[in-house]
Amino acid sequence: MRPHLRSRLRLAAAAALVVAVALGPSVGHAVPATAVGTTYQPIEGAGSTWSANALQQWIRNVFDNYRWKISYSDQGSSAGRQLFAQGTTDFGVSEIPYALANSDSPDPRPARSFAYVPVVAGGTAFMYNLVIGGQRVTNLRLSGEVLAKIFTGVITKWNDPAIAADNPKLSLPAITIVPVVRSDGSGTTAQLTTWMRSQHPEIWNAYCARAGRTNCGITSNYPVVPGSAFLAQQGSNQVASTVAKNSSVGAITYVEASYAINARFPVVKMLNAAGYYNEPTASNVAVSLLAAVINNDPTSQEYLTANLAPVYTNRDPRTYPLSSYSYMIIPTALEGNFTEDKGLTLADFAAYFLCEGQQQADVLGYSPLPINLVQGGLDQVQKIPGGNTANKNIASCNNPTFSPDGTNKLANEAPQPQACDKKGADQCLTGTGGASGTTNTAGGGSTTSGSGSGSESESDGSTDGTGSAPSTTGEATGLSGGGDPVVAGEPLTLASRNVPIPNLVFMVLAVVLALAAVILPPIIGRRRAAPALARAAGAATAVRGRTLPRALARPTAAVRSLAGRVPQLPKPSVHLPSWFRKVARAERPDSES
Repeated sequence: MRPHLRSRLRLAAAAALVVAVALGPSVGHAVPATAVGTTYQPIEGAGSTWSANALQQWIRNVFDNYRWKISYSDQGSSAGRQLFAQGTTDFGVSEIPYALANSDSPDPRPARSFAYVPVVAGGTAFMYNLVIGGQRVTNLRLSGEVLAKIFTGVITKWNDPAIAADNPKLSLPAITIVPVVRSDGSGTTAQLTTWMRSQHPEIWNAYCARAGRTNCGITSNYPVVPGSAFLAQQGSNQVASTVAKNSSVGAITYVEASYAINARFPVVKMLNAAGYYNEPTASNVAVSLLAAVINNDPTSQEYLTANLAPVYTNRDPRTYPLSSYSYMIIPTALEGNFTEDKGLTLADFAAYFLCEGQQQADVLGYSPLPINLVQGGLDQVQKIPGGNTANKNIASCNNPTFSPDGTNKLANEAPQPQACDKKGADQCLTGTGGASGTTNTAGGGSTTSGSGSGSESESDGSTDGTGSAPSTTGEATGLSGGGDPVVAGEPLTLASRNVPIPNLVFMVLAVVLALAAVILPPIIGRRRAAPALARAAGAATAVRGRTLPRALARPTAAVRSLAGRVPQLPKPSVHLPSWFRKVARAERPDSES
């Protein structure tokens, strides 16, 4: 072969190798980038309302401290998964993963590369509005079977014998139960229906059949039977605010416990497998999740998701059966509009809420994640393209809620339930959720207000934390969703209120000050204007008393000639009524007379 031909072949082979290397990464699926972003670019997310209260607080924290711009729209878990799959948002948040087994609707995994990061743990609580004898009930207890029958329309009255058996110290009213459910695709709904399908399948399947559902599996969209007392509302804020109204006595809903705490309303103490009625406190949730079966296979697409069935039957006396945690869905490749600068923001934000942010979980109405989920979450954060991998490990994690040895500190320190919370003839008086006062049930069933430590009410229907409720006047009120009246109160006589003398004095002073503010400004204005008017009048007199220069006083011959040729116009006259001329006549000052 000729030398120049061999040289050309070598050059062609080298060029082909360069092209192959250059095009290699673009063939097949996108691959994660290794470069770190340089600027904190704004990011957007959408999804769960269940974890929204925690996420929004953390977003405010990082903006105040670091000026990271993050927006989050709590449209529901279903919307969060769909928007992320479409590439509309940079991250999603959901209580359930994609392609959930036994789901009633297809929810396939997206073509977009993704991973799950645990966000925060908590309890799905049953917030309720129940009044007996003009007083708010704050210590209601219900078994799982009763709750399943309430949310499937089997039990429809609050004085049902099954509810009375759970509450031996309450004289329950014969009013309609109004279950308030989600109208949108909700991870909270999926959590509730997953539990009902697992623990009470006969009750759930029968209800689905009455609602016209052919597939009675796990659902994110709650079925409602037409003509029932059920009321559907969109989002956790809406269902919580609906229950908290004064007109909603008899209503009950399911939300993350933080919503009931914010509304200062009680939550149901739910019967667990050990025979104790517990509410979803941070420590109870932490104990419950010790039984969760977490996917610990890093190669699995469901890595860090959990099977919660063992949580429902956990026999520790401190557990709350409906405990769970939510997931953030993060991108693991540069696809669509996601850039390395966005990855820098998202990775640092995820590391923040996994570590420092968990310190606020309890006060926000949630439960901090255990150390194993935080460790796994930090590993997942390393997959975000553009993220800075430095200081994203347990050693640098500023989270005092777990022990360095890997045990769950909060679960280890969780208190045992009170003896009065055990199923039986006794019943604790202490309030739950956001109603931290006492319901005094002594005396065989009637409830009266106790001495609590709750906060003052601020919104329609909120309680003061002591068990007292807005008094009724004998007029039946109810929800717009139909059904029987939900309260029929007794007429009450309000005591007369004598106004104290100091209050009267302050009221009189307020009236005097108001009158002074109206009368004094015009008087002061006239007094200030009088000297200026006097000076103006004197100046005018001085001008009239002066003698004009002769050149100005006598017009020139040309001017006189021109003036003679200008026609004289008649003087305008205005005819005014005599009364108007008399009123409008002004007296000249003596100096001008």
